[in-house]
Amino acid sequence: MWPGRRIAGEAVLSLVLALAAVGAGLLDDEGPAQAILIGVLAGVLSLLRRGLPATVLLAAAVGSAPFFGFAPLLLVVAWSAGRRIESLGRSATVFGLAYVLTLGLTALWEPHTSWSILAIAGLFILVSLVVPGLAGRYWSQRRTLTDTLQEYNAQLRRERAMLVSQARMLERQRIAQDMHDSLGHQLALIAVHTGALEVTPGLNQQQHEAVGVLREASVAAMHELRDVVGMLKDTDEPSSSGAGAPAVDGAGEEEKAASRGVAGIESLAEGSRRAGTPVEVRRSGEERPLASAADHAAYRVVQEGLTNAHKHAPGASISIGLRYEPDTLVVEIANGPALEPVGGSVASGGQGLTGLEERARLVGGMVHAGPTGDGGFRLAGVLPYTSPGDARATSVAPPEDFRAQNPVGAPGDSDPVIDWNGLPKELAKAVNRTKRGNGIAIGCGVAALIAVVLVIVAVVGLVFLVREADKAMIEPAQYEGFKIGESEQAVRDQLPDGESFLNTGAGDGAPPVPDGAKCLTVLSTEFGDSLDADPVFRFCFEDGKLIEKKSFDAAA
Repeated sequence: MWPGRRIAGEAVLSLVLALAAVGAGLLDDEGPAQAILIGVLAGVLSLLRRGLPATVLLAAAVGSAPFFGFAPLLLVVAWSAGRRIESLGRSATVFGLAYVLTLGLTALWEPHTSWSILAIAGLFILVSLVVPGLAGRYWSQRRTLTDTLQEYNAQLRRERAMLVSQARMLERQRIAQDMHDSLGHQLALIAVHTGALEVTPGLNQQQHEAVGVLREASVAAMHELRDVVGMLKDTDEPSSSGAGAPAVDGAGEEEKAASRGVAGIESLAEGSRRAGTPVEVRRSGEERPLASAADHAAYRVVQEGLTNAHKHAPGASISIGLRYEPDTLVVEIANGPALEPVGGSVASGGQGLTGLEERARLVGGMVHAGPTGDGGFRLAGVLPYTSPGDARATSVAPPEDFRAQNPVGAPGDSDPVIDWNGLPKELAKAVNRTKRGNGIAIGCGVAALIAVVLVIVAVVGLVFLVREADKAMIEPAQYEGFKIGESEQAVRDQLPDGESFLNTGAGDGAPPVPDGAKCLTVLSTEFGDSLDADPVFRFCFEDGKLIEKKSFDAAA
């Protein structure tokens, strides 16, 4: 189905061609009814030119010979046929047949036309057919080549993206393996030793609770490490444990994985309270579910805030706020100023907040961190409500949208993706074939135009010479017809005025002019016996009468 704009354009073009055909028919002395019929046929053929390019071109060529009203249509359908007839041989056959039909019917319709006029008409018919056809074919081949190059460029970009993705995946797997081999072993040792220490007799109640907190922290760290390793190793499989963690077996493991979301924030606060830090959790608004990645991001914000508070402000009170807004969840954790200066340097990698910002960005949220007015510190995250399907949705562009398949490169990256020296053989052959075909087509068009221009110049020069010869030459029989004693006016009325660059005058060796006479010299249409002399006729007048006429050869 055509879009509305193309339908409107075709209708307007058909109407314009119909009106042009009617106007041309009236100028060619056609009757009103016949001119209107020609206009209707031209409009119908215009609408059919896309589906039947060869047939419409032949019909327009046949109609343009007897009826001048089809001439505007012939230009349009020749351009359209050049675009839509794909085979070069078929295109040459159709255009050749159209030319022969047009010229032959023109000769039959005008049987009394001279050969010179028929030759000029043939050249003009050739130009009116070939030039639009070559222009249409060149435009079509250029567009086809452009589309092919765009598709090839899009394919190269997709392949490059796949290679980048594969390299990134391999690097993530390497990092995950290193983390599993190093940190996993150390955390497992910590969990084993703290578990053994917890059951050691002789510990008081406070020591027993502290060892229990260490054991639970080490076990939780092992679960966190497993989640991170799973996320690095496999980002394609969804997981109910959040943030791409690997699937776990058993109800107890699923509960632990789910507790590492908003539901696990209370357990984080309880762990800090057991370590002696006052922590308050405030909730407001109507609770709403989050996507697993956003849910895990909220847990990470609180976990990072608690870690920073314990390191930089030990003993300070901490408040955790969960505020459910209409479109986002605001997670806020703030601590008061440190009760006493922190001794020594606190180990900090400086990557916690950066990782939080990246995690929030991936789920469409943001993170803000900064000091508070009372000397404390505040960390807040704004996370959107999205369904699990939306969180993993990807935008797929339509196949024909090359803009989406060709993403803009980095700033300043202006190097094209296509390496013209590395094109596939099929595409390189298509490019070379198109260039060669375009060169031949353009050369033929230029040759036809040059031929037409030369013919026009020759015709104009010939007409000019004929007119100049009429001003300076007469036939020998006309010279013999004049009699001495005839009236000067009667003789001059039958002779040219001689005002032409062809008239060389009497020249050397001319007979003397009679005394008191006025003479007129003209050339003869016959050639002289020598190339160095031209036959000349001279007429001399006196007292209104022809008193002398001479025929002689004047030096050229």
